[in-house]
Amino acid sequence: MTILRGKWYQKVDPVIIEWMSRNGYLLLRISIGIIFFWFGILKFFPGLSPAHDLAVNTIDKMTFGLISEVLIINGLALWEVLIGIGLISGKFMRETLFLLFLQMAGTFTPIFLFPEDVFTRVPYAPTLEGQYIIKNLVLVSAGIVLGGKLRKTNNH
Repeated sequence: MTILRGKWYQKVDPVIIEWMSRNGYLLLRISIGIIFFWFGILKFFPGLSPAHDLAVNTIDKMTFGLISEVLIINGLALWEVLIGIGLISGKFMRETLFLLFLQMAGTFTPIFLFPEDVFTRVPYAPTLEGQYIIKNLVLVSAGIVLGGKLRKTNNH
């Protein structure tokens, strides 16, 4: 373990930390943007999004069946693509993060509306769909990190 605390470490560690400090925010913003853009685009094409059925069923239940499946999935697709574009471009970040947090709130609702689809054993053994939902905690945290920088930079 001396390699991690020797002279090499003392020279390299500050350089790596400085690089991460300079580039981390941008990389986080763009990588999260790519995820939203990519997953949103998939929803425009039937059969490509593994989240299609759960998303449609959730929104259908939340809107009491008043919105057609086509409108639900295309609206969600557009919503996610807009979040992706906003994050990738860095423009309209407040509005983009508002859309992100609103969308994230919606992604957690299947836990309560369809626990049988989200868990094999409630509440500790998630299905693949459940894992997909739970990983969104990382996206929420990323949104918080991105939003935390807005006040400092006064971005749009």
